[in-house]
Amino acid sequence: MKTQIKIAVIGLGYVGLPIAIEFSKHFMVTGFDVNINRIKSLKKYKDDNNEVKINKKILKNNLLNFTYNKNDLLDCNVYIVCVPTPVSKSNKPDLSNIKAACKLISKFIKSNDLIIFESTVYPTTTEGVCLKLLEKGSKIKCITNRYLKKGFYLGYSPERINPGDLKHNLSNTTKLVSSNSSEGLNKIYSLYKKIIKADVIKVNSIQICESAKIIENVQRDVNIALMNEFSKIFRKMNLNINDIIEYASTKWNFIKFYPGLVGGHCIGVDPYYLSHIAKKNKIDPKLIISGRKINDKMYMQVIKRVSNICSNQKINLTKSNVLIMGFAFKENCSDIRNTQVIKIFDYYKKYSKKVEIYDPLIQITKEIKNRINIVKKPKLKHYNIVLVLVPHKKILSLSSKYINKITKSKNIIFDLKNAFKRNYFSL
Repeated sequence: MKTQIKIAVIGLGYVGLPIAIEFSKHFMVTGFDVNINRIKSLKKYKDDNNEVKINKKILKNNLLNFTYNKNDLLDCNVYIVCVPTPVSKSNKPDLSNIKAACKLISKFIKSNDLIIFESTVYPTTTEGVCLKLLEKGSKIKCITNRYLKKGFYLGYSPERINPGDLKHNLSNTTKLVSSNSSEGLNKIYSLYKKIIKADVIKVNSIQICESAKIIENVQRDVNIALMNEFSKIFRKMNLNINDIIEYASTKWNFIKFYPGLVGGHCIGVDPYYLSHIAKKNKIDPKLIISGRKINDKMYMQVIKRVSNICSNQKINLTKSNVLIMGFAFKENCSDIRNTQVIKIFDYYKKYSKKVEIYDPLIQITKEIKNRINIVKKPKLKHYNIVLVLVPHKKILSLSSKYINKITKSKNIIFDLKNAFKRNYFSL
């Protein structure tokens, strides 16, 4: 099998790298990324995302080759596309990465090759956009039925990677696979069964598979938006939303979500992808857009809540030093894409004496240094306002004594998610 199948993984981020590593335990794998610095780090056995450990033996035995050289894709016969699918500034689906990946691999496609997409897209993208680009660039047709003897096979198998989650990983998470041909579906199923210990489920429609993936994330976005709206209502009534949720969850069918900031490259993006295809089909996705708007403006609720606390505690923001704890888009993760914390930082940068960010997980690049004021260690007796916005385990490991050491005598500590379980201010 190792000599028969040669896999190319296009895009080596949070999704692509684990896939490349797992498949390299069974096949020859080429991991391709256009980010040269990313490739250089991986060749030194370092994942800057701090999500995956790279086994030196795999690289030394040439079972896995990291590259930014397009020509290294020449001998591959399976292509797995794991590139980002963000939105534009106007919140329209940005398919430029996935289109570029299609144009790239179309130059190397041969008859009987297998092309699988893992990137999250709106339904119809794989067959309506990607397939056309692959056929146009390769001059080879896709095999859609058993009567076509020559051509490539097309598939979609949505990623379910959860950055920062040590419990649910690629291997132990149920995997959906789909294709537009029965033979292609069997090939993809057999391939993923090599690396997935959990169930691998065949889906007989690519569009259904695309849809299943996108509603996973939209459902979370809408549910969190509901909790964020609850928090507004109960704050007006001086009731603690966290206490309310705890008591409500004693009923067996209550779904336990918490209010908070919603960022990242999935939950904060996918509602716009689903809304795009809904509008194309002349459906007005009012609930989806309404939920997204609530979550997108949640940072203002945090700012207003802290401002009210400052006013009650007679703390002058313009004379205050502010420390924001956590900058990633979610806890226990180094990913800063679409983080909502940046909006809160920008506000305090404009109105406070000085604002600093402490996040022990994110990689401090030149771009981050130029954009935000980040500190490796909080200063002692320095802060009037401390905002715990992203409660990484490393942040929660800090004692209340330590928090007291870094704050001035007159201070407020705002714990967005009540993660410390102490008598701090929260939503």
